[in-house]
Amino acid sequence: MSSTSFIARKDIHPTNSIFSNIRTTVETFFYGNNVTAVNTLAEAYQWGQKAPGTVTSDLPILHTTELGLPEGAKVLVANSGTITGRTAAARRIIGQPGIDSNYYAGILREAVFASSLKPFLKGDAVVGLAEDFMVKAHLTLPEKYAMNVYSWMLNFQVMNDTYQKMYAESKVYPEGDIFVYGDPDWTHPDFPQGLALFDPEHNVAAILGLRYFGEYKKSSLTLAWGIAHRNGYIACHGGMKQYDLGTKKFTMAAFGLSGSGKSTITLAKQKGKDNVTVLHDDAFIIDKETGATTALEPAYFDKTQDYPMDNPAVNYFLTVQNVGVTLDEKGQKVLVTEDIRNGNGRTVKSRYVTDNRVDHLGERIDAVFWIMKDDTLPPVVKIDDPVLAAVFGATLATKRSTAENLAKGTNLDKLVMEPFANPFRCYALGEDYQDFRNLFAGGKTACYILNTGFFNGEKVTKEQTLGSVEKIATNAAEFVPFGNLSHLSYLPLAGHTVDFSDQAYLERLTSRMESRLAFIQEQAQQLAGFHALPKEAGALVEKMIVEIAENK
Repeated sequence: MSSTSFIARKDIHPTNSIFSNIRTTVETFFYGNNVTAVNTLAEAYQWGQKAPGTVTSDLPILHTTELGLPEGAKVLVANSGTITGRTAAARRIIGQPGIDSNYYAGILREAVFASSLKPFLKGDAVVGLAEDFMVKAHLTLPEKYAMNVYSWMLNFQVMNDTYQKMYAESKVYPEGDIFVYGDPDWTHPDFPQGLALFDPEHNVAAILGLRYFGEYKKSSLTLAWGIAHRNGYIACHGGMKQYDLGTKKFTMAAFGLSGSGKSTITLAKQKGKDNVTVLHDDAFIIDKETGATTALEPAYFDKTQDYPMDNPAVNYFLTVQNVGVTLDEKGQKVLVTEDIRNGNGRTVKSRYVTDNRVDHLGERIDAVFWIMKDDTLPPVVKIDDPVLAAVFGATLATKRSTAENLAKGTNLDKLVMEPFANPFRCYALGEDYQDFRNLFAGGKTACYILNTGFFNGEKVTKEQTLGSVEKIATNAAEFVPFGNLSHLSYLPLAGHTVDFSDQAYLERLTSRMESRLAFIQEQAQQLAGFHALPKEAGALVEKMIVEIAENK
């Protein structure tokens, strides 16, 4: 087995690295008289169906037998209030500068005591779907939030007979199980936005005052990515797929925030052909030694914004959050999607929505695509230097989306830097930078930027992006120099002309590179330099700024 579910009595002592005061407080809660175990998905479905506020739709769930659900199970709907996205401002990570572990441990003990006076449920699952990497995870929430327990058990992999056997034969790591404790009803005057407390070294999280299901999914992934990172893997918040081209295979990863086009790019098939295998569209890891990749979860947690009721993907919905319900012409309860009720309506979709799904790929990655919405970059840019490839990943320019609970007045059109499209990192940014730099330095993995926003005022269409990816996969893409910028070239596309004689364009490009440089410099100043990048990163951006100036 990969994580430590049980500890020999002789190993329980203060120096055992599995334990901390925060982990011990949380794990102990799981064994209280007030906590009822939910052992199967069928039980979870029953708890979710009878939870306050749950709407049982008339939409049947497909593949109930394979999923372990009752025959005749229906899509369940759960809605919350104002907050319908992740609250990054609530996150506190033990081990980072300025975070007082003892202070937060005291707050946690008080929260756990209050929770012990009301009924809770707990569920178990495994994160990681191949013998290379499988870690047990445990979630507990108040009984009235049973829908979040049910969705969590659907999103990850319950321990059926097949996975029990796989887990028993999986690689062993010196790590404890993941424990996530949550109480959405918790309040504290010092934390009006809630508290998402992580002790990543000990694989535990406490999610307090937050109802949104994504908090529980991403907290589990945050800890799993941390385990993977400590044990020889690159943690990836992105999509992964493979083309079978007959004489060869093309394996690619696409990294982007929610709403960037990551899922669209990952799940798209080659035109007129059924030759694409999908690993996952959100969470996977790369073995740094072998290059193999492993998916962390079987299901998909997707926006419902692009899924009207006549979309075939609706047939694979399992649970739905923050969407409306209405009656159709037959009087049956159906969904009102497309973000009419609120932004960021969500669904947990089953793995069967993709008939070409796998959980592990043994081949090394041929190409990494950074998905950006930087309007100074052509739709497709190629980077042929490993340091520059890592630098652009570390300064991935994108836009916020409704998947996040943002401060009032936040401009969603403003570009922000989100390194490697992973806001869930619980370790130093420089470590991810080095991992990706090494990946590109091996010479087997190419790097590209996909601008899925606007370029020079013209929208880059989905068809242009997908067509460009296919050209790269089939070795049909012909790149030309990107002005005089070292190690950069671009793929010419109709309607998206690059003109290095346009002084206004050069000013915008310079400004964007200066923003990247400023971001790199800020990382060395914040959190006592916890996320500082190597000097080579800033030096290379400075060189690019000089090269742009030479065209003026």
